[in-house]
Amino acid sequence: MPDLFTVEGKTVLVTGGSRGIGLMIARGFVEAGAHVVISSRKADVCAAVADQLSELGSCEAIPADLASVEGADRLARQVQERFPKLDVLVNNAGATWGAPLEAYPESAFDKLWAVNVKAVFRLTTALLPALRGSATREDPARVINIGSIDGIRVPWMEVYAYSATKAAVHMLTRSLAHQLAPEHITVNAIAPGPFESKMMAFALDDPTTRATIEHQVPLGRIGRPDDMAGAAIFLASRAGAYLTGAVIPVDGGITTHG
Repeated sequence: MPDLFTVEGKTVLVTGGSRGIGLMIARGFVEAGAHVVISSRKADVCAAVADQLSELGSCEAIPADLASVEGADRLARQVQERFPKLDVLVNNAGATWGAPLEAYPESAFDKLWAVNVKAVFRLTTALLPALRGSATREDPARVINIGSIDGIRVPWMEVYAYSATKAAVHMLTRSLAHQLAPEHITVNAIAPGPFESKMMAFALDDPTTRATIEHQVPLGRIGRPDDMAGAAIFLASRAGAYLTGAVIPVDGGITTHG
């Protein structure tokens, strides 16, 4: 039992790991004794955050822009040059776009499809050699995709492309889980509710709006960093080794509303 939730010594890649939910997950893995590689689009920010996390444990930065196939392939190549075996891939990098229905631009669908869905698929497939190198029957390699409760239920805000792409991430998760299970690679998704992040700052920074959101959460609060890190560590540890194809809402109970 003492080792059931350990991830000590595992190599973990977290995309979008320099802020928000990605940073919560990266910090949790670092503090739990994993070697963490964070990636984000801005090289200087990525390096600075990796330096900060290195004060808590083992962390390094490999910047990448995952909006293009070339960016995903480059990141996969650089990771595999350093780490022939990758234990955990966290596909967290993503984008959102909000606008009224009749003003909602088609370009939003193009951008968000590229970042939220295509990049997840491309990076996962490009890193399969490293994931296969780590995978065993007793301790599978893990892929953790970050979806959203907005891909499960109708969102409060007008984020049409975002909710559609996150629903796609959830189905992609199930499809990849089915395909990769015989190779001892599990694929699961976390669907966050409201957490402190740049995407949610416009709402949570306003006291009135924040109070409204908290009132709509059955558990009555905004998610904390340890809530997100805990879910990811569970999926990456021995405790989560027999789970694949799942979409786990970490949302304080919001999706119980239907």
